[in-house]
Amino acid sequence: MIGLTWHKIEGVSVSGLAENKLTEISVSQKRIGLLKRNAMVYAFSATCPHAGSPLCDGWVDALGRIVCPEHNYRFDPANGRNTSGEGYKLFTYPVEIKNDDIYVATPDP
Repeated sequence: MIGLTWHKIEGVSVSGLAENKLTEISVSQKRIGLLKRNAMVYAFSATCPHAGSPLCDGWVDALGRIVCPEHNYRFDPANGRNTSGEGYKLFTYPVEIKNDDIYVATPDP
């Protein structure tokens, strides 16, 4: 079983995140994207699994999918599933909210 390390995200709170706006942070030398949608916060790899484009330069479509700015590939932020059919999977991270603070878990090395 893979262990997880939880990280409190400094400088970003749930109330401070804009709805449907992609925000990039750095956690344990990893580029992680955050998305707040319908009162949920999702964390995911900030680079596209296809060509490495910065996903936080993309946008969120009307269905809540993350859209890559380079090739318009779409990903479900809840599970990383590629919804536009190319077969790539976006790595997602567990998120916990305590009060207004955001915690993201990364796999142990």
